[in-house]
Parts: sequence; C-alpha cells; structure tokens
Amino acid sequence: MSKYVYFFGNGEADGHGGLKNLLGGKGANLAEMTRLGLPVPAGFTISTEACVAYFKGGGHPDGLKDEVEAALSRLETVMGRPFGDATSPLLVSVRSGARVSMPGMMDTVLNLGLNETNVEGLSREANDGRFAWDSYRRFIQMYSNVVLGVDHDRFEHALDGLKKARGVDVDTALTADDFRGLVDTYKGIVHDATGQPFASDPKAQMWGAINAVFDSWNNDRAIAYRKMEGISADWGTAVNVQAMVFGNMGDDCATGVAFTRDPSTGSRRFFGEYLCHAQGEDVVAGMRPPLPINGDSPDTLESIMPDVYGQLDDLRHRLENHYKDMQDIEFTVEKGRLWMLQTRTGKRTAAAALQIAVDMVNEELIDRKTAVLRVMPEQIRALLHPRLDPDAPKTIIAKGLGASPGAANGQLVFDAETAVEWVEDGKKVILMRPETSPEDIAGMAAAEGIVTARGGATSHAAVVARGMGKTCVAGCSDLLIDEHARTVQVGGLTLNEGDVVTLEGAEGWVIQGAVATIDPELGDDFGIMMGWTDEYRRLKVRTNADTPEDSEVARGFGAEGIGLCRTEHMFFEGERITAVREMILSDSVDQRRLALAKLLPMQQGDFVGIFRAMKGLPVTIRLLDPPLHEFLPAHGDDVSSLAETMGLSSSELNNRIEMLRELNPMLGHRGCRLAITYPEIYEMQVEAIIGAACSLVRDEGFSLVPEIMIPLVSVSDELAILEKLTRETADRVIAESGVTMDYLVGTMIEFPRACLTAGDIAPHADFFSFGTNDLTQTTFGLSRDDSGKFLPEYIERGILPNDPFGSMDKGVAELVQMACDRGRAAKSGLKLGICGEHGGDPASVAICHRIGLDYVSCSPYRVPVARMAAAHVALGESTN
Repeated sequence: MSKYVYFFGNGEADGHGGLKNLLGGKGANLAEMTRLGLPVPAGFTISTEACVAYFKGGGHPDGLKDEVEAALSRLETVMGRPFGDATSPLLVSVRSGARVSMPGMMDTVLNLGLNETNVEGLSREANDGRFAWDSYRRFIQMYSNVVLGVDHDRFEHALDGLKKARGVDVDTALTADDFRGLVDTYKGIVHDATGQPFASDPKAQMWGAINAVFDSWNNDRAIAYRKMEGISADWGTAVNVQAMVFGNMGDDCATGVAFTRDPSTGSRRFFGEYLCHAQGEDVVAGMRPPLPINGDSPDTLESIMPDVYGQLDDLRHRLENHYKDMQDIEFTVEKGRLWMLQTRTGKRTAAAALQIAVDMVNEELIDRKTAVLRVMPEQIRALLHPRLDPDAPKTIIAKGLGASPGAANGQLVFDAETAVEWVEDGKKVILMRPETSPEDIAGMAAAEGIVTARGGATSHAAVVARGMGKTCVAGCSDLLIDEHARTVQVGGLTLNEGDVVTLEGAEGWVIQGAVATIDPELGDDFGIMMGWTDEYRRLKVRTNADTPEDSEVARGFGAEGIGLCRTEHMFFEGERITAVREMILSDSVDQRRLALAKLLPMQQGDFVGIFRAMKGLPVTIRLLDPPLHEFLPAHGDDVSSLAETMGLSSSELNNRIEMLRELNPMLGHRGCRLAITYPEIYEMQVEAIIGAACSLVRDEGFSLVPEIMIPLVSVSDELAILEKLTRETADRVIAESGVTMDYLVGTMIEFPRACLTAGDIAPHADFFSFGTNDLTQTTFGLSRDDSGKFLPEYIERGILPNDPFGSMDKGVAELVQMACDRGRAAKSGLKLGICGEHGGDPASVAICHRIGLDYVSCSPYRVPVARMAAAHVALGESTN
C-alpha cells in the first residue's frame, strides 16, 4: 500500500526537502527545517498522491484514515496535549501546500479543534479569556467560509458592527465578553446559512478541513492561477496538519512574514513585517497596518523583542546558506519563544531576481549556471518595461508602499470581474481594492497594475504582484474606496470607475491621469547576467527590424543580426507611396520601371542605414510580400488626389483599384506570386540591397554578406525562377561596383506545402526562414485577425492548450521539423531560422532549439527574453 502521511517533529521527519512533488513545497520544507533543528511546531503532511487518489476515486484512498489517526496520536504525544481535550486542548492548523508556491490560492483553517467546551479550558490554561474567545471566533469564521461555504463578508459585517457599537477601530480593543457574544452571533450566521449547528466534534472538524483543502485544488482562483503559471492540474496539493502556536496570546506574542533579502530590489537586507497580538493571516490580509521587523522606527521587532529578532536573523542566514536562494519565511512568537511556520523560495521582482542571482554568484553561494536558471525569461521581459518620465508633469494624489516597481496606467476598476471584462473589451485597467484576496487573482492578472488601501509589503497584493511582474502600490490608507458607488475619495478629490490613473510602484505613488513614460535603464547586473547567458546557449538570436533606429535598439539588447527586414514597411513614407502607387497602376513594364526608378535610391538609402547600424552582422531582407491593393487609397479624397497626379479621372482610378482588390488577399496575389507576374519589382529591390552593400564595402571597408529572402514560396519552380533573377541582378551590380562580395538567397517557409516539399525547394536556397505567423494560419486554416472571437473558448475548454499564435503549436512544430530534415537532406549546410513572433516566446524558443534551428528572430525588445530562453533550454539539456 502507498504511504500517504509523513510526520515531522522533535528534530525528526519522515520526509525531507527533496520530496516537494510528494509533500508539496510547504510540507517538504517543514520536514527539512525540522531535520535542520529549527524550531518547527510538530505535525504531519498528507501527500499529493492522496489528493490525486481522492479526486480519481471520489473519496479518501484506502488506508488514509488509519494513517492520519496514527499521526495524530503521535502528535498528541510529542505536544503533550490530547486533541480536543476539555482542559488542555491540542489545536491544529490545516493548510494546503502544492509542489510550487501558489500564495493564497488554496485554503487554510487555523485554531481547529476548538468547541464550546474546550474554549473554556483554553481560557483557564492561558489565563486569558480574550485570547481564547478571539481564537474561537476566528476558527468559526475561517472554518465556515472554507469548509461550509458561508460568505466571509457576513462575519466581517458582524465584527464591524460590534466594533462600531463599542466605538473602537481594531479587534484588539474588544474584550473577552465581546468575543464570547460574537461567537454566538457567528454560530447563528452558520445555522442560518446551512440549516445545521456549527460542528463541535474536533475530529469531524479536522476531516472537514482536510477535504476542503483537497477540494480547494480545483477552486476557481487555483485554476486561474495554474493556467497563468503553467502548473499542471494533475499534481494535486498536499495537506499540512500542524500544532498551533499563538501570536495573539499577549504582549510577548507576535506573528510575521519576512524575506531574507529585499524582494523588490534584491538588496542584501533582512526585510519583513510583523504584528503583535496577531495570527498569521492578519499580516497578509493587512487588516491592521503591519510594522517593520527592523529599521529606525521605535516599534520594530528588533527594538521590542531584540532576543527574538536576533534568533530570527540567525535563522535567515542558516536558511539562505542551506537553500542557496532568497527565502520567504513565516514565523510566530508565542510567549517570547520563536517558532518557524514556513520557508519557501521567495517571489521577487525581475530587478530583484537579477541582483540576487548575480550577488549570490559573487558570494560563492551558487555558480553561474544556477544563476542563469534562477532568472526566468519572463522576468527579463519585465525588466524592459518603461518607467515614468521624471520630467513629465504629474499630480500625485496618494502615496502608499512601493510594493512592486514599474510604471503602469489604466482606467480604474474596483473588482476583479470588471477588470477581466474591460480588458477583454480592449481596455487597460488599474485594479483598486481595499485589499486583495485570492479571489481577485484573475483581475490581478488582467490589470496593468494593482493598488490597495490596506496591507503592507508582504501583503497578498504585494507578493502576488511581484510574482506576476505587475506594478503594485499597497497600504495606501488615504484612499476611501466605496465599492458600491464605484468611487474612491482621496483628499477632496473623487474619482469614478473608468477614470485614468498612473501607478509608480517604486515610490508608491498614485497619480491622476496618464503620465508619459521612458525606456528603462538597465544596470551592470543586466549586462553581467546576459553575458553569462550567452556562454551557455547554442541558438543565435536575431531581431525583426525595418529601420536603422530599430536595428540600433536591437543591437543594444544583444541581437546577432536581423532575421527579418520587411521592405514593404519602407514603401509608405513621404514621396515613396506616390511612386509605389504609380508603379502599381502603370499600364506597361516601361511605366512600372520608371516608377521603380524613383524608389531605387530611396530603398538603397534605407539599406545603407540598416547595414551600417548592424556593423557587419547578418541581415536578412525579405522582398515585397503584401498584395498590391494594400498600397492604394481607400477613401474618396485620397483617390481624387492620386487620380489628379496620375492624369486619370476618379472613376477610372476607382475601376483600377477595384480590379486589384481580392476576396482573400492574404492567400492571393502576393509575395513570390507577385514577382512572377511583375519581376521588375524584385529586380529593383535586389539592386537596391546589393548596391547598398557594395557601397559600404567599397567606401567604408565593411565586410557584408546580405541575405535576400523570397517570401511565400510553395512550389520549387517559383524559387528557381526568382533565384535566377536575384543572382543575375546581384552579380551585375557587384560587377559594376568593382567589389568582391558574397550574398545568400533563401526563402521564407510559410505554407504546409513548402514544408512537405522542402527537399525540392532546398537546392535553390541558401537558407530557410520559417514565417510561423502565416504557417500557423495556413496549418490551422485560422485567421489571426478573426480567431480571437473563439480561441479563448477553445483554450478555456481545453480544446487547445494555448493560443497557437502566442506559443508554437505542436503540429506547426512537426511541419518545421519535417522541412528542416528534408531541406538539409537535400542541401547540406542549409541555414535554418525562424522570423515569426514565436521567436520571442520562451516555450517556442525551446522548441526551436530542440528542432535544431540555427537562430530565432524576434522584435527588438524580446531579444533578451529569447537569449535567456535559449540558455535555459540548453542548460536543461546539459543537466538531464
């Protein structure tokens, strides 16, 4: 039979830190801390395998109840307290724990085991009736919400009403009699909601909580978080049952959350918050403003409990040295005694991830390979987000804690559902809440940024926002949010839902209106990390760039060339569009050549600028691809103006435009098909490309090998004809220039037929570049512009695992693999790359590496992301 329950306590543990898949992150780390001799309250972990079996079998697996009973008996012995005892009761917490951190997504119950009898015993034992009855009312509220499904707000409303009646603002001002009365009120709420009295049998309570934690693996917020983070639904969660220790028992009691380094900046300073007279959920929820654990304030933990702080500081060093990563720890102080409740790898901002990884290499805690694997490609993307322009005018209306840096603006919304709906309608939003809870996860993911009126730097909003790379301002107490009226008052200003605000997540500013932003400044750590990244990756990374300016940006981000320069983007500027239109509407080859002659020097100048910006790196230039009608006017005034220039009547011009219009232009007369009909277009472009390269070789000493790409080929003869045209033109220009220069001619693979017949196409090509945007469209028969109407439902229902235009589909990947194999079999040394935007998607980059491509190409700001992703997949192979 399987073993489902693993005990820990008294310095011994059945499990260890390497069993995260089985015990979940929390359970594995509790076992590991116990083995290390840290002060961990005893308990036991029910494995993820039990959760999986629970869902598969529709109930507890055989043997689970006996194992739990045995572990509970062992816990009673270690703690010296019987569970549910009337005079000295053992109380437990029941917490979830997946194999990767899912903060707040699943359920927790504290103070379990209390009832109307032993609460009196707890009161006498602690000599504190207020503590005992407060613990009981907390238990009723949490258990009823998690296990029985009673609305949390009903209890909060009763508590707020009592505080108002007593004229107090905080729970700690209430008396034992107040809480005793509140317990009766809570029980009435439970009976009204469920038709049943509140459970009084501690063991029934425990099994209710265990089942609820299992069930919470499939609650809406957990499902949303798993989709967002790519976590498998098959993993299940562990359940941790642990002896309670109390931070709400007196003045020498506290609870807190801390990070072994600053999770926002990465600096090597102990960072955290705590509350006296509190339980763990109080700090995270932000119902009372938390206090810093250290610093200049007189009410820090370091000032008030120096011995406890000293122990905690020592333990944070031990944990970092053991786990060799920044840790997020939860602790409780009960009667002056420190207890460790959790340690886990701390979520951090992108900037912090970078600094921590580089610093830990310098501290000789980790090696460079580990450092590279610690920084996720998505975090690199977050580093490239803009920041506020310091010179832009701004009206700061409120200030909170800078919980997650960056700049973000959008329209105010006050609940998660509205955030999701507005974003689906194409709006940018800022989610503003009194405080966030796990139920808000979908709205937080949709929003540009998050701001809360309550909570600190370790609140739910702060921790989750840092993990998502979202800008967050927390604990902005000046905000008076009216969720029903959909307004917020701050000072004398009232903002309505839909008004635009800007967040500055480092300073903690909330700013009225939209504020201009500027590109980020990347520090030395970025350069160091990207240098390490390049040591390990095999895949080259190029950029998609059409201008010298974009080329310069991409080179600054480490691009190793241009994988796609789209020449049609150059046709729309200034006088060029007129010449292009003249060429399109010409009646003869001679007229077309006259118009093209006007474009030739303009195109050549463009290519000189791009080649010069890339300083000899490879540049792949795609010849004209779109259908001709895209260059023609669509509106009356534009048609009349062009007709006058062309010496035609408006009706004649309209007739010609109509003749060029196609029902399905993206599958029509475009790309190589256009050049077969009008070869003089490609002839002009090749002359401009080679002429530009020759001038730089001759006049500036450049060493260049231009790569000329012919798009939309699906038949080998198309490429054969156009390869001949390209080489004849290029050789003529090179000869006339009096220089010696090589060049490449290749094709863009965009159709399934081209993949299938790659062996026939390859003899006419020096390289293949896969245009996976169009290849995805033609493989699926999908329009990228229209599929948004139904693709979300396909993904929601599991018909497709993700958006195939965002990450490469496995069917498209198989076509690419086939084309590579057949192409290289027909022509050894064939260069292979990808130039669709999949080239900047980490999952797609991994596929390209495994297929064996030579390079990926993506937009300039995704180049560092692709570099990091390429290093990760290479390192992943080397460690397997």
